[in-house]
Amino acid sequence: MPDDPELLVVGSIALDKREGPFGKVDEELGGSAVYFALAASLLVPVKVSAPVGHDAVDQVWNAFEGRPIDTAQVEVIQAPTYRWTARQEHGRNVDLGSADEIYEHWKPDIPPGYSGWAFVGSMRPDRQAIAMRALHHSARLLAADAMFSYIKHHTTHAKDVLRRAAWFFCNQEEFAAFGGKDPEEFRRQWWLDGLVLKAAQEGVTTYTPDGPVHVPALTKYTAFDTTGAGDALAGGMLARWLTTGGQRAGLRDAMVCGVACASLTIEAVGVRGIASATPQILEHRMQELWASMKRES
Repeated sequence: MPDDPELLVVGSIALDKREGPFGKVDEELGGSAVYFALAASLLVPVKVSAPVGHDAVDQVWNAFEGRPIDTAQVEVIQAPTYRWTARQEHGRNVDLGSADEIYEHWKPDIPPGYSGWAFVGSMRPDRQAIAMRALHHSARLLAADAMFSYIKHHTTHAKDVLRRAAWFFCNQEEFAAFGGKDPEEFRRQWWLDGLVLKAAQEGVTTYTPDGPVHVPALTKYTAFDTTGAGDALAGGMLARWLTTGGQRAGLRDAMVCGVACASLTIEAVGVRGIASATPQILEHRMQELWASMKRES
């Protein structure tokens, strides 16, 4: 592990209203920064930059309690916490709208002189773009994620985020919304060091100049609630890869860790699964995935 691994997530803290096979939930803690931080903190310390209202701050502190998560850049704002409404159908969330007034009162706060690894999670793309510009020349590895509804309605900002990213995470629907057809051609077109294409129960494939690397999903566990799986995957993958120095040889191992974190997330509603995980549970889940991959090969 590097002497002082630094990992930062800039993203959203949310209170979700969702329905699906698990029933209906309201005011459920979520958000890209929360899922990413909970997964990554199983391996390395994480810094979080995000806005939260007084209506959710206690839930955030409770979820992060006992984890090596630095919340110095979490800003408590006199505005309602970001709200997101969705309905889960066939293993995916259908976005039913959001209330993002809080972003009018917040600008991403980046630690002064930050030069570690950074992930800018899905949130309103103009806030994403500000964070990307602030980190573009200083972060040693700069990754970002997408959100389908924001790509459709804030295309210019969404493309600016993509243009500044060295690594980009998206699912098949988001990839198509950017006009993507061939992943390797897309990676070269946008000058990406890595494109991480998520395909739910089919697993995840990473495209780099060295060629594609695929890791299947761990399907033995029921996908009870898929919300946050992509952010947890990114958190686990980047944190694990950071611990091994970001070497190409460690990419598949990092992806296995990311898929394991996603698996732990989806087996419970909201953040409950990944929040209750331990490094030992994560290691066991990774070993299960390695064994499954070995049998399939």
